[in-house]
Amino acid sequence: MHRKKLQISPAWLFKSETGELLDPTLFRLLKSVRDSGKLTLAAQQAGISYRHAWNLFKRGNDFFGLPLVVMRKGHGTQLSPLGEKLLWSEQRIKARLGPQIDSMASELNTELQQLLAGAHPVLRLHASHGYAVALLPDFSDRVELDLQYTNPTEALSALASGESDLASFHFPACPQLADRVMALYEHQLDLENLRVVRFVTREQGLIIRRDSHEAITGLADLTRPDIRFINRNRNSGTRTLFSLLLDERGISESQIRGAEREEFTHTAVAAYVAAGMADAGFGVEAAAAQFGLEFINLATEHYLLMCHEQRLQQRNVRQLRALMGSPEFLAEIDKLPGYNPDHCGEICTFAELLDSDRH
Repeated sequence: MHRKKLQISPAWLFKSETGELLDPTLFRLLKSVRDSGKLTLAAQQAGISYRHAWNLFKRGNDFFGLPLVVMRKGHGTQLSPLGEKLLWSEQRIKARLGPQIDSMASELNTELQQLLAGAHPVLRLHASHGYAVALLPDFSDRVELDLQYTNPTEALSALASGESDLASFHFPACPQLADRVMALYEHQLDLENLRVVRFVTREQGLIIRRDSHEAITGLADLTRPDIRFINRNRNSGTRTLFSLLLDERGISESQIRGAEREEFTHTAVAAYVAAGMADAGFGVEAAAAQFGLEFINLATEHYLLMCHEQRLQQRNVRQLRALMGSPEFLAEIDKLPGYNPDHCGEICTFAELLDSDRH
């Protein structure tokens, strides 16, 4: 059956008092200019003519009263400070709203497929947002998945109540840290009846700009008054890991300038740092690489999926496990910096996984 999928993308809409609107293509053009440094190439990458690109910038200049790009003979085309600010504003909003939008698109796509093909079983997964789990919906020809992004506490609650077939969970490969994470969630973990579907490991650490490389070498540098930090949201698993790493080093969040500021995804943290609004953040290596940032590795995590033992024989669960271990999917994992397959699709208990880390 031909699959029809909805995709949702946020977009800025600039409107003047007289009702004049800016063409949203302008943002695609700004990104292409920043990447290529040439208006001719930028126009090609944005799929428009050189004349159209020039007219877009002219209208943008008139709209804001300031230039969006700077063109100098022999030096190509560069974004002006206003152009940079506009581009980062669009990229930050996409990073911040991405998980909610992806969850909504997943829900709508599930409803659409049920209408087109009749009711059929859809595998429900509640998961922490991550680069590897975000790949799963791209393989909808293998398994129909309703992926909803949420924090670990809510994911485990959905699994316990039957609202979800699987839930993600992530904890450090370091046994001492793993024990502390498990203790925080032990009231939600039915270790006797839950089984682990192994997935990936990922690297977590500090995300910094290249110009901060000498100033920031570890967590202790975050306590300096001149260093600005952007944190993850309080209920996220990444925030929990960050708090545990600080505690190991005797550092309080109250010592860190900006620790009260929060973003809800790894991507949003990296975009915040890349925009120059903070000097450092904490997240996965893949987010740092996405924005051309430096990364200081501080912890390796298991990111896995959990389900009740009796669900392991469901056809769609078996399909998901087969997908996770397929060469095509593993090839996509290999493209993610800081991610590695971790016996993808294999089943074990928490005890077996924790014991393997101790040995």
